[in-house]
Amino acid sequence: MAEQRSGGAADHGVRSTPEHVLVVFPGYHRPWATWINQRLDTYGVRASLQRWDPPRDVPLEDSLGDLLLARGQVLLVLDDWFFQLGPRVAGEWNDVLRGFVAAHAERFAAVNLTNRTLPPATAVLEPVSLWGIGEEEAEVRLLSRLGIEPRRAAGRRLPAGSLVRFPDTPPEIWGEIPRRNPRFTGRDDLLTELQERLMDAERGSAACTLLGMSGIGKTQIAAEYAHRFSSDYDVVWWVSSDDRNVQRDRFGELATELGLGTGNEPGERIRAVREALRRGAPHSRWLIVFDGWDDTDGANVLLPHGPGHVLVTSRNRGWGDHTDILEVPGFDRAESTGYLMRRAPHVTAPEADEVAAEFGDVPLPLVQAAAWLGESRMEVSEYLHMVREGRISAVEPSGDGFPQASLTSWSILINRLRRAQPQAIDVLSLCASFAPGRIPLGLIRAYPQADLPEDLRWMVTDLAAWSRALDTLVNYSVLTRETRGPVNNAEVGPHQESVHMHRLVHDIVARLTEGDHRAAHRQAVRTLLAEADPGNPMDSRHWPRYAELLPHLEPSGALLSHNPRTQTAVLNCLRYCFRSGEFRAGIQLAEKIRDNWSTFMGPLDQPMLDLTTQQSNILRSFGRFREAYDLDLAQRERLAAAQPPNELGTLLSSSAISSDLRFLGQYKESERLQREVLADAERLLGAGEFSTLVARHNLGVTLRQLGRFQEAYESDAETLAHSERVLGKRHSHTLNSSNALAHDLRLLGQYREALARQEANVLRHVQVLGPQHLQTLYARTQLALCRRREGGFLQDLGATMASLLEQLEQVHGRTHYVTLSSLNNYANYLREHGDLDHARELSHEAEAGYRALLGPAHPVATGVLANTALVLQASGERADALAILEAALAGLTSSLGSDHPWVLGCALNASAARNFNGRVHDAAELSRDTLRRARHTLGNEHPLTLSSQVALATDLRGLRENEEAGKLEEDALLTLTRTLGAQHPHTLSARQRNRPYWDFEANLG
Repeated sequence: MAEQRSGGAADHGVRSTPEHVLVVFPGYHRPWATWINQRLDTYGVRASLQRWDPPRDVPLEDSLGDLLLARGQVLLVLDDWFFQLGPRVAGEWNDVLRGFVAAHAERFAAVNLTNRTLPPATAVLEPVSLWGIGEEEAEVRLLSRLGIEPRRAAGRRLPAGSLVRFPDTPPEIWGEIPRRNPRFTGRDDLLTELQERLMDAERGSAACTLLGMSGIGKTQIAAEYAHRFSSDYDVVWWVSSDDRNVQRDRFGELATELGLGTGNEPGERIRAVREALRRGAPHSRWLIVFDGWDDTDGANVLLPHGPGHVLVTSRNRGWGDHTDILEVPGFDRAESTGYLMRRAPHVTAPEADEVAAEFGDVPLPLVQAAAWLGESRMEVSEYLHMVREGRISAVEPSGDGFPQASLTSWSILINRLRRAQPQAIDVLSLCASFAPGRIPLGLIRAYPQADLPEDLRWMVTDLAAWSRALDTLVNYSVLTRETRGPVNNAEVGPHQESVHMHRLVHDIVARLTEGDHRAAHRQAVRTLLAEADPGNPMDSRHWPRYAELLPHLEPSGALLSHNPRTQTAVLNCLRYCFRSGEFRAGIQLAEKIRDNWSTFMGPLDQPMLDLTTQQSNILRSFGRFREAYDLDLAQRERLAAAQPPNELGTLLSSSAISSDLRFLGQYKESERLQREVLADAERLLGAGEFSTLVARHNLGVTLRQLGRFQEAYESDAETLAHSERVLGKRHSHTLNSSNALAHDLRLLGQYREALARQEANVLRHVQVLGPQHLQTLYARTQLALCRRREGGFLQDLGATMASLLEQLEQVHGRTHYVTLSSLNNYANYLREHGDLDHARELSHEAEAGYRALLGPAHPVATGVLANTALVLQASGERADALAILEAALAGLTSSLGSDHPWVLGCALNASAARNFNGRVHDAAELSRDTLRRARHTLGNEHPLTLSSQVALATDLRGLRENEEAGKLEEDALLTLTRTLGAQHPHTLSARQRNRPYWDFEANLG
């Protein structure tokens, strides 16, 4: 190894400070060059940076001589890779160092960043070692080598915050970035442009997508960027995005690393992470890499904003709507030939050029070809002959623009492995039975040896052979090892090992190894997945495992398995989708399960019944109510005709149908069926069983939708008492029952009691479930509505409602019924507080969303028209408001009857619109009828009844019937003061003779 200095000016006498330093670096050491440049600038020494990658056809002496055209000192930033660029003929560097460089030794200096062997003649450069030392010592050694006094900074002082971080400073959080590829070649211009785009982007929008075909090197570029510029960041987090569930789970894992107090629900963790990244707390310098994100669906839910950077790799040009786009071309020819010649040193430049042309300069096949040539030492002419002659029998083209020659070269590689290392083929065939991307291959090492196919048992018994097989496949660039951190503070063992297989490589390997015991290997993978099932998808602690298993169900053939244990694992993965809120993935999985099971299973077999229950739950939760209803109804009809009767199955189907009917707006039918369900549940299961508690809770929901608030309150109070006794006060179902009770109290007009209960309930939600849990968000929404109705301190209520809307949109999307409800609530608040333009925009959006989701005749779709009309009325568009309100009133009356509170509220608004449009007699008539019906339905002291009374008084004054108007007004004011308080907004508004109105609260139950 070349001798090198360890530092200190005393080592080489006194030098004068150079007037200029040319810092010469290979592209991957740009962070070091930048740090050196700034250190020199601090001491008043002017420096320039020049990337070192001289053309191979230019003599090395000429390239080094060109560096001397610059004035002052030439500082070379060295490591072993520096001397391999080109590559150069063996011995060329030593010759030039001993000759040309030695003759100009006073002009050259060097720093060394490695402890690996350098050419012996490097000693002439007197390199000072910066490897493995801290920043302060590195600065001393650098300055000493250049003859700069390190204790006196003579130059300008840099402003705070502008210092470049020391390159050996690791990020505080380093999340599963692929191992740095020691053979990474070229791409320096692209990486530099990528860094500049991210650094120069406007704060909050620094996101760039590396766009290109499969095999073009996007992942390798992203990984190299993460390593090369890691010192620029406090957090670097890699998110494999081939599968949506794995992607969401992986992104959510960052919550733990950031120290955020969340549960395991993916949406909850994602919201917390996005908010922390947006605020830049606890870290503002972050890089998130989404690798292989080809589907832009969910971009608005996952893509973070804030002071950090986002990097996406994708084949989808649609990312141009969300991020900056940087297209990734193939290698240029110099990069291709340079890589080939370094990887296979016996290959000449003309031969490398021929191979590069054959494979179209596409990185992935070139890497495989270089690995083959380097390992086999085969002559290039023979190799290309095999590739070209093999085309006749090659696998079919992939359709990805991938060179046909590469497909043949894979066939050659696999045939060689079959002869030379058949155990590597066993591993490949096993990997091909999983899905591409991340493969939890180590699961096999935790599996009982006797239950494995005979040809795979060596994987459990012979760790050395296992390691050799993996090393071979990694060396040939077929697989890459995944880096996983410690699990529960324990080191990762072989059974937790995972690998990554590129999608295109997986496709090719699957076809080329189809006959290598594939059926037995797929069976083994199915069994592995079943054994890895934690067995409890209700427990959110197991959700990361289910997210890991989910992508591999279909490729392994698990969806066609007749094995009951495998079928249970499949259903548990579906239950996970429902419980974790992964509805889109759940819908797709359920459809695939049904298509496969229907080929060998009857509709009344228990797994099919369980499938229908879960599928309808997911469809309903996703807003596809009619499909859920049709599915449930068909199942109940089949059960009704079955002999012997399946009472429990019929009970579950009836319960699902009742929920479907409620979401479809058929409330009376839902109530009738729900009462039957509750009676049957109590008879079959008992009053304290969980399913019975759910049935009673659902009855309360239906009664609330029917406007029978007192009955709903009584039913919910009974449910809560049972839940607290059976499940305990901290159970999530008990918390949900408490939420329902506060809702009832608010609708009954008991605002103070509702607020007090819900404040305590939200606190308990936060303590038990965490602040970002989805059920906690629903509880916080209920609290916001309680605060608005109670009318107390409202200063931050608008910000709270806006935040809730944003968080719910992140979970469900903009058009989901839960998001639409939040959007409607916020629009009402904005209108009430004078932001009419924004309120109009959101009201129209909610109206259109509900109409598209439910159809125009649904009570909720009709009711939200009232809110749109209130915005128009506040804006002075009174005729349009009246027309909309009359239509809404007619529609609600037709579907719900005249006495429903929603109808009464709409009638209150319609009477005001008639009055404002000069139809005072019609207004008074409607107001009188509304008051009569409100007293009958809600009682004399309900806020809606009292609003109807104030409205009638207003209309009567317009007709000069002042005596009756005065009595009605006085009585209403006394009752409002007694029930709500003298300073409540309703009381103050009535005293000021403002016309009352009613907000429609869109709720599907």
